[in-house]
Order: sequence, then C-alpha cells, then structure tokens
Amino acid sequence: MLRSAVLIAVTFAASPALAGATAWQEISPGVKARLISSDSVSNGVTLAGLELDMPQTTNTYWRIPGESGIPTEFSFAGSTGVVDAVVQWPFPEIATTAGYRDYVYRGPVVFPIELRTNGGGILKAAITLGICSEVCVPARASFTLPVGGGKADPEQSIRLDQAEAATPIAWDRPGQPVASVRATPDGLAVGGLDASVDPKTLIADVGDPSILFETPQKSPDGSLWTLKLLGGAGGNKLEGRAVQLTFMTPNGPYVVSREIAPASR
Repeated sequence: MLRSAVLIAVTFAASPALAGATAWQEISPGVKARLISSDSVSNGVTLAGLELDMPQTTNTYWRIPGESGIPTEFSFAGSTGVVDAVVQWPFPEIATTAGYRDYVYRGPVVFPIELRTNGGGILKAAITLGICSEVCVPARASFTLPVGGGKADPEQSIRLDQAEAATPIAWDRPGQPVASVRATPDGLAVGGLDASVDPKTLIADVGDPSILFETPQKSPDGSLWTLKLLGGAGGNKLEGRAVQLTFMTPNGPYVVSREIAPASR
C-alpha cells in the first residue's frame, strides 16, 4: 500500500507554546526550532519531534551528513519518565554541491522521536546541527516539554504523521529488495535490486560516518550497481561488516540491512 501523509496546509509561524509544543527558538538568522508532541500514549509509546522552520535556501543534515556537512546530534539526558528515545530520520535529499556529496534537508522539516514511557514524562532535548546557506555554522538548542500525559494534540499529531510518512521503514513488500551486497576492491557491488528500487537513491551506511560512497553506477553488463568509496576511505576492509541500505521507491522510502559478502572470486 502506498504510504502517504495526511495533506494539510501547515503554517510555520512564531506562536506561544501550546500543550504539545514548546515556544519557537531562533537558532540561526531566519531559522527557528521547537519541540512538538502528539501528547498521547498508545501501548507505552508516544511521539515527539524536533520541528525546524527554515527557508528553502537553507539546509541542515541527515544522521550521516556526507562529505562536507555537520552531523545532527540529539541528547535526551535529564529526561524523566522516558524509558527510551529513538530519533527517526526522514529520507534526505542527496545533494552534490561543488563536487561534494551530502545528505540534506531544505526548508521546513520535522524529525520524529519515538518515546517509550510509563504513562508520561518530561522530555529534555539538546540538539546540535549544522545550518547552511551561504556559509555553514553549527547551531545548538535545548528544550523541555511534558509528553504523553495530557489530551492528544491533533495539530502536532498531523505534523508528526506527515514526517513519519517520509521516514524509511523495513521492507514490507513481496520478495527481497536486494539480493546481494559484496565487497569490491574499491567499494560495494549491489545485485538483484527489486524493480521498484530507484538505484540512484541508494545510500550505504556501514556504521562509520567517515566511510562514504559515490553515486551508484550500473556495471558494464547491467547486472550490478557499484558504489565506489569516496577518497580517503580506500583502506577500509568492508567484507563482513553490516551495511544499511536506504533507498526510495514509488511506495515511499525503505531501509534494509545486509552483511557484506567477500568479493567474487
């Protein structure tokens, strides 16, 4: 089934703190941030999120920033009543600027945060991220928001539902999206892609942000897609590592995990 967000016109305007939101903070000229919450709990889980209001000419970065980006980092130290907090990352734009390959978000964006709670608590969030327009600068913000203990906030729930619809999920379609991932002398070879996978959107993550890959290229015989290591990472041994492959399809973004097999003999 095609995943889609609820369509609604959302106005990103400075406003007083609501039940499910903190007040906006200006974290960089023309860029505001706040913490939002659905404020409802189901089976011990509630959703919060970091909402950024940025111009389309400004960007921040995915969990792996790419070659020139600044990592986006979250800390929830000091939260109470929150058993676990997991940031969910909407699928990023793959941008190549001045020869650098980065994974970015432009304009307004919401990062959902799945919280496990015993019925409600206080979420404390400290965020560090890069904000880039003509120049890139690190920005920091801290928020405190009660979560999961009140009446559901429909406005913030819609924002969070929209953001979740753009977040990669585990493969839930028939068959397998990727048949094989093998090491090569200069990177990875991915075989047996499902027809729905857009190969150019493949992002490979081996758990080390310093190990990055070039844009996928089709092999000469057309059977594989090769992802060459970007400069400076050629000495890394890839076989035996776990790799996460994130990609886009007409049904939305997905993520799968594979172990990297040795190079073909």
